[in-house]
Amino acid sequence: MKLHEYQAKALLAQYGVVIPRGQLVRSVDEAGQAAETFSGACVLKAQVYAGGRGKAGGVARVESVEQARQIADRLLHRRLVTVQTDEAGLPVTSLLVEELVPVARELYLSLTLDRSAGRYCLIASAEGGMDIEQTARLTPERVRRLTIDPLVGLRAFHARGIARFFNLEGDLGDATVSLILALYRCFLEKDASLLEINPLVVTADNRLMAMDAKVSIDDSALFRQHDLAGLKDDSQYDPLEVRAARSDIAYIKMDGRIGCLVNGAGLAMATLDMLTECGGQPANFLDVGGGADQDKVREAFRILLEDPSVDGILVNIFGGIMRCDLIAESLIAAAAATGSHIPIVVRMAGARRDEGRRILEEQTDLNIVWQDGLASAANAIVKLLAPST
Repeated sequence: MKLHEYQAKALLAQYGVVIPRGQLVRSVDEAGQAAETFSGACVLKAQVYAGGRGKAGGVARVESVEQARQIADRLLHRRLVTVQTDEAGLPVTSLLVEELVPVARELYLSLTLDRSAGRYCLIASAEGGMDIEQTARLTPERVRRLTIDPLVGLRAFHARGIARFFNLEGDLGDATVSLILALYRCFLEKDASLLEINPLVVTADNRLMAMDAKVSIDDSALFRQHDLAGLKDDSQYDPLEVRAARSDIAYIKMDGRIGCLVNGAGLAMATLDMLTECGGQPANFLDVGGGADQDKVREAFRILLEDPSVDGILVNIFGGIMRCDLIAESLIAAAAATGSHIPIVVRMAGARRDEGRRILEEQTDLNIVWQDGLASAANAIVKLLAPST
């Protein structure tokens, strides 16, 4: 789960990180009032779950209250498209209005999970800002990576090495050490998967300040992060993904035309691979889980059937705890409720398979095709949709 910038900064401030003075606003009038507190000179930042806002016009420096109102009117209740969003962009429902801070240097600092090493990783660069990706790509020697031993953790001597890498000494060096240790503590205590400050700036009066921040929390740990779980902004997600999450359905929207309903993450991945191998484009990843009841399966079918980008559905079920006849009944109920007649190819195996097949084949008013194997099922749905491609 991602946090908005203003939420991430508020969290870091709890750990002693210095952040700019700012105010969250949700209307043009509020933006004007916030700008007045800074005598008109301030920065307006669109709050969306995506990076690249600056280059997309989502971050603007203004010099007057009227200019602040104009920028707010341009950004609020619009969709912002950045390099990290799709072509539809993300809705801007709030802005962060912040003070202007004289900056002497821009740095980069982050903590994340290195999945290849199975360990946490600290990443630092003495050249932060909007072009950090280009810096990492073209001049990787300017980026320092520190893999953290879980038995040792991140220690003061590690942080001191980063301060030297930043060429920060004296009080600023000490402040850097304290900052890094505080970030690591926050990272662990809040079950974060990403904590990024870009840029981390040295101000003109020699202070370290987080000018921007990103924090992502491990979804699997939200049960013990109740204060953070309530910060989720559903407007930043696909509505179908939000709906699926409320029913505890693992669902990720994709770009294809063929909806997939599978039980089991491994089987779901194999299904997507087979569909792609047969020339199809999956519209989603959807795993109802091995022990889903009829209501959950029915809702999963309805999510697929109500997706306007889905032209056909591939069902691949292994009935263990979940019975195939119940799957068949749920599919029929969902199709009837939505009035959908798009082609559906079904492959099921396991408990009460024959009963499930019989139930489906008796529904002559639905466009359902039965297949015995995954490869044949994937080929069948691709061929059924081929005339419209």
